[in-house]
Amino acid sequence: MSTLSKIAGLVGLLALGAATACGEQSIESEPGDLRFSFESDAEGWRGAFADYPSGREQDFGLAFEHRALPAELGTPGKALFLEGDNRSDDLFMYLTREVTGLSPNTSYALSFEVVLASNAGSGCTGIGGAPGESVYLKVGASPAEPRAVVDSGGVMRLDLDKGNQSNGGANAQVIGNVANGVPQCPAPYRLVTRTNTDSPFVISTGEQGSLWLLVGTDSGFEGTSSLYYDSIRVLLEPR
Repeated sequence: MSTLSKIAGLVGLLALGAATACGEQSIESEPGDLRFSFESDAEGWRGAFADYPSGREQDFGLAFEHRALPAELGTPGKALFLEGDNRSDDLFMYLTREVTGLSPNTSYALSFEVVLASNAGSGCTGIGGAPGESVYLKVGASPAEPRAVVDSGGVMRLDLDKGNQSNGGANAQVIGNVANGVPQCPAPYRLVTRTNTDSPFVISTGEQGSLWLLVGTDSGFEGTSSLYYDSIRVLLEPR
């Protein structure tokens, strides 16, 4: 049983909100338990990128798709695929989605469980940093939709505080990296699980009673990262 499953058992049976036509998800009871497996579609999640020169998406090999998991995993199913070549030594690849129906102007503790497939072996070396240990997985949220906007230097920057690489910010915290535990360079794809259940992310909703969830990687590895997000689970508990 996963860590979040144990937590869910402690708080009792939680109602799952129904997805709307716009891909939003409402919480019909509190605390909320949201589970996304991506078997049929992206379930309202969007993929995007930041910290790269505007207009150079093709040069950076940026890609977001709903696709089958790598065959070498031996696990059938689909996932959300994010890929990018970190030529800026600072590429941020992220997923975001809105959750509605929360209490307005209320603090929530968000516990994430992220399962992803990574081919970044442990203990490997690379330009700028390791392909596994220097690609930091972050989770968080914002009352406003996260957007990548062009700054004065012509670089696409996220318009919220995600921190930088190994450091978190007001809208995101680091919950590990994408090293998959295989001491092989390059390594085969393996599923890895990362959680923040020991230190949930706390943030307040706005007047609309909604939050935009954020899951992504902040890379210090100057190479290509190709990641499959197999599932995301989020427990939202009012404080």
